[in-house]
Amino acid sequence: MSQKRRIVVTGVGLISPVGIGTEPTWQAIQQGQSGIAPITLFDATDYSARIAGEVKNFSPEDFVDRKDIKKTGRFIQFALAAAHFAMEQAGLTVTPEIAERVGVYVGSGIGAFEVIEREHAKLMSAGPNRVSPFFITATIANLAAGQISIRYGATGPNLTVATACTTGAHAIGEAFRVLERGDADVMICGGSEAAVTPLSVAGFASMRALSVRNDDPATASRPWDQDRDGFVVGEGAGILILEERSHALNRGAEILAELVGYAANSDAFHTNAPPEDGRGVRRVMQLALQDAGLEPNTIDYLNAHATSTPLGDRAEATAIAAVFGPHTEHLLVSSTKSMTGHLLGGAGSLEGGLTVLALRDQVAPPATNIKVVDPACTFHLVQGKAYAAPLRYAMTNSFGFGGTNASLIFKSVDAEDAETTSDSSS
Repeated sequence: MSQKRRIVVTGVGLISPVGIGTEPTWQAIQQGQSGIAPITLFDATDYSARIAGEVKNFSPEDFVDRKDIKKTGRFIQFALAAAHFAMEQAGLTVTPEIAERVGVYVGSGIGAFEVIEREHAKLMSAGPNRVSPFFITATIANLAAGQISIRYGATGPNLTVATACTTGAHAIGEAFRVLERGDADVMICGGSEAAVTPLSVAGFASMRALSVRNDDPATASRPWDQDRDGFVVGEGAGILILEERSHALNRGAEILAELVGYAANSDAFHTNAPPEDGRGVRRVMQLALQDAGLEPNTIDYLNAHATSTPLGDRAEATAIAAVFGPHTEHLLVSSTKSMTGHLLGGAGSLEGGLTVLALRDQVAPPATNIKVVDPACTFHLVQGKAYAAPLRYAMTNSFGFGGTNASLIFKSVDAEDAETTSDSSS
């Protein structure tokens, strides 16, 4: 059997409720800063849940040509902004010589809900002739990937993933597979979401899925806290640049981490609740470890899916205990959703990017707002502030409605990679 192609991360681009840009987001996360506040994007006075993780002070014209702003929904604008930061960090230019070997896999769980709501209101109040000619291209989920490929001239594989809250992780994982089998040398991949809209928030609230701690928004998202009462909707995007390792080294790129394992599966159990024993989650982590050729005790840090819902958090904690056994005493675990809220289709890629940065800087980001830890948590929960520690391998989990699951495993840059990168840059 031929040896697998090694796939590395050379760029991370983040747009989040705690920062616009990769390093501002990462610094805020390490410091335990909350991006959750009262909703300002619409009047939420009559809502049971009136808080969200909004991206603050975002100016689309900083990332999108003015003439194209009406043609792009907010989730597309976030994706373009995150791609800008990722490409900048990677130092990557898509030239005609490599364009056919550069692909884009970027998804969204919902797409441009705000455009759908706005244009539907026009239709109802003023008739069909008032609907914008840009309605379709501003709305549909594949236009995040489409706009990124147009922006950079990437003519390789182009695909959109829409798997609810697992979207971002699946996009990264499937891009990883494209690179492994040799169908491309570079993939721009991840997820984006902008679902802080009247209809979206009303829908999640009607499911009783959202936290109603409206008087204390900064502490409302509290994964694994015994008193958690639901998740907080967030928005933003995470984009990673994945490259075949020799391609990255040959152009002198800095390698941030290596992607070594990926798995996807399904609970086949319920549309919006996991089985109590977390068996689907347990299996997807085991499959990712198998794909990476690793034993459970090699994982140093886990960025968990944990959204702050009673059932979901406990099922994942149960699965972690089953997979890692005695190693849970040493396994560092956190959920950065405690600060950002839940980005839905953008969650897996934001958290994938944060996991890469954790390996780069050898520091585990924290979970915040935990007052009384759920007894199901048997692992080393990183609380309150970042924790510096040797991190060799890190895992990140994502799970979505319909029981769809994904797990990614990244490896830190070892001495050999660091030396080779340095040599190729000189």
